[in-house]
Amino acid sequence: MDLFASLALGFSVALDPWNIFFCFIGVLLGTLVGVLPGIGPTATIAMLLPITFTLSPASALIMLAGIYYGAQYGGSTTAILINLPGESSAAVTAIDGYQMARQGRAGPALATAALGSFFAGSVSTLLLAYFAPPLARAALNFGPAEYFSLIVLGLLVSIALAHGSIIKALGMIVIGLLLGMVGQDIYTGQPRFTFGFRELFGGINFVSVAVGVFGIAEILRNLENEQTREVMVKKVKNLWLTKDDFKRIAAPVLRGTVLGALLGVLPGGGHILSSFASYSAEKRLSKNPQEFGKGAIEGVAGPESANNAAAQTSFIPLMTLGIPAHPVMALMVGAFILQGITPGPNVINDEPELFWGIIASMWVGNVLLVLLNLPLIGLWVKMLSIPYRILFPSIVLFACIGCYSINLNLFDIYAIAVFGLLGYLLIRFGCEPAPLLLGFVLGPLLEEHLRRAMIISRGDPTVFITRPISATLLALALAAVILALLPSIRKKRDEVFVEED
Repeated sequence: MDLFASLALGFSVALDPWNIFFCFIGVLLGTLVGVLPGIGPTATIAMLLPITFTLSPASALIMLAGIYYGAQYGGSTTAILINLPGESSAAVTAIDGYQMARQGRAGPALATAALGSFFAGSVSTLLLAYFAPPLARAALNFGPAEYFSLIVLGLLVSIALAHGSIIKALGMIVIGLLLGMVGQDIYTGQPRFTFGFRELFGGINFVSVAVGVFGIAEILRNLENEQTREVMVKKVKNLWLTKDDFKRIAAPVLRGTVLGALLGVLPGGGHILSSFASYSAEKRLSKNPQEFGKGAIEGVAGPESANNAAAQTSFIPLMTLGIPAHPVMALMVGAFILQGITPGPNVINDEPELFWGIIASMWVGNVLLVLLNLPLIGLWVKMLSIPYRILFPSIVLFACIGCYSINLNLFDIYAIAVFGLLGYLLIRFGCEPAPLLLGFVLGPLLEEHLRRAMIISRGDPTVFITRPISATLLALALAAVILALLPSIRKKRDEVFVEED
C-alpha cells in the first residue's frame, strides 16, 4: 500500500463524523488544560483513560492524541496574555510573548503562535506518515536482544533529559521498574511483591498509578501553591499579522519545525527541550539579539513551532517500536493496551485503519485548533478566574469513578490515594515523577526481552554486544549518560530547566 492510498484510508477513518466529534472534544479539552496552569495533558489523559474503554480504538486514541497536541496550543495563550504558561513547553514563549502583550501586540503574538503551530504540526504529521512505515518494517527485524537494548537506551536518555538531579531521575526509573515487577512471574506464574494481596496478582493497575502520581499529586501541589491570577490583557485586538511580521517569522517557523521534528522522537522531554533549543538558536542567528526578552516576534514563532512539531513526531517511536518517548506517550501505551492492542511494528499491518486514522486525524485536529484557538481567547482567559478549590473536588470524583469503572474494584481507588500521596512526596523532595511512569510501563517489556534473549542464547550475556544493532544501541545509551555527566552539558542542562521553572 503506497503512501497516498494509506492516507486515503486514514482520512476515511478520521473524517467519520463520530471520529471528528471525538477529535474536536480532544483538542478542545487539550486547549483547556493547556490554558489552565497546573493540570496539563499528562494528568488529563490519565484521568480520561477509563472513559476510553467504552469507545472504539480509533475514537479513543484520536481523542487522547488531540488532548496532547491541543495542550501545546493552549499553553501559549496564558503564557502570552498573563505570563503564566499553562504547559511546561510554553514557558519559553512567555519570555517575548508577554512583552509583546504589554506593548499592545497580544493579537499578533497569539496569531504567530497559532499559525506557527499549525504549520509545524502539519509538516511533522507528514514526516510521521512518511517515516513511520519504513521504521516499522525495520523494527520487525529486531529480536529480544535489540528490543532490550532499545528500551535501555530509552530509559537512560530519559534520565539525561529529565528535570532536576540525574541521580534522582535514576532513582525514579528504578522505583518504576520495581513497581512494574509486581504481580505474577511472566514464565512461572509465581506471585512477586504482592504481600498477600490477591488484587496485586495481575500487577498494579496502570490507571491507578497514572492518575495518582500525576492527577492527584498535581492537585495537592496546586492546592498548596494556589495563587491569585490577574489577567493583564483585557481585550485582544488586531489578530492578523502585518507583511513585516510574516517576513520576520518565516525562517524561525521553518527552523523550529525542523528542530522540533528531530528532537521530538527523543525519550524524556523532547518537546520541552526543542522549544528552548529553538529560542537559543533564534537568538544566536538574529541580527538584533538585543530585542529578545523585550518582545521579539521571532522568540514566539520559533519555540511554538518547535514544541508542536515535537508533539507530533513523538508518536513515531510509540507507533513503530512500541516505545513511549515521554509520560504522555506512556499513557497512550496504556490506552492501546486497554483496547486490546499491543503498540509496535505490527500495528501498521494488523490495524491499518487505526494507524493511518490517527495520523490523518492530526491534520483534522490542527485545522480545528486554528479555528478554535483565536475566536475563543476570551473564554480561555475567563476560565482562569475559577477558583481551584472549586475545580479540584469534581476532578478527583471524576477520576475515581472512571478508575473504578474499569475493574469494579475498590482496591484501585485505594491505590489512587496511595500513589497520589507518593507522587506528592516525590514532588516535595524534588523528584520528577515522569521517569517513574516510564520505568513502570517499560519494566515488564525490559524483563520479558531480557529473559527471552538469555533463553535463546542459552544464558550467554554476550548476546547483547555480539549482535551489531544491540551493541550500537547500548553504545548510544552509554554515550548519552557520559554526555549528561560532562560538566559543560550539565551546566547547560541546568540552565534550561532553571529558565523553565
